[in-house]
Amino acid sequence: MSKFHSTYIITMEDIIREGNEILRQPTKEIIGAPSDEDKETLICMMNFLKNSQDRHLSKKYKLRAGVGLSANQIGLNKRMFVAYLTDEKGNKHEYSLINPKIISHSVSMIYLPPSEGCLSVDRDIKGFVPRYEKIKVRGLNVEGEEIVVKLKGYASIVVQHEIDHLNGIMFYDHINKENPFKLPENCRSLY
Repeated sequence: MSKFHSTYIITMEDIIREGNEILRQPTKEIIGAPSDEDKETLICMMNFLKNSQDRHLSKKYKLRAGVGLSANQIGLNKRMFVAYLTDEKGNKHEYSLINPKIISHSVSMIYLPPSEGCLSVDRDIKGFVPRYEKIKVRGLNVEGEEIVVKLKGYASIVVQHEIDHLNGIMFYDHINKENPFKLPENCRSLY
């Protein structure tokens, strides 16, 4: 039985940091419908994101603000993540996805200036991370129903970052090693 039930409060103590091998291993797909434990874990993870974005609660629990969290970032080898974000137009987005897979993407790319951040990375990393501007993702929702979501802009960046986690990839793996601020031709700044 996982400790991550819906009333458990995830803190920064629970977040796995870079260097831990679980962040470099592709996660295992969830076979069949999500278990009650999986559902509870996703609720717990989403609560962490909401708490981390609340000024009062983030201070009380000493949380770094986050917009996405994958299961391996709390030590679970499961192919699922949550995202809670406000896009560039001010719209709120909330996703809990199991076994997500990018099924199509745009040719055009975007990046987040000055760079991306990560709850598992405690250092400041300089450099641009090129991402697809638009993606279509297939996965299961918390009820185990197959869904397809179309994302663009900031939401697309966040979800690609989380799917990378599930594949054992860190955001800085995408930064050009010779020139951290070099971008592909078809890539523009999100802002």
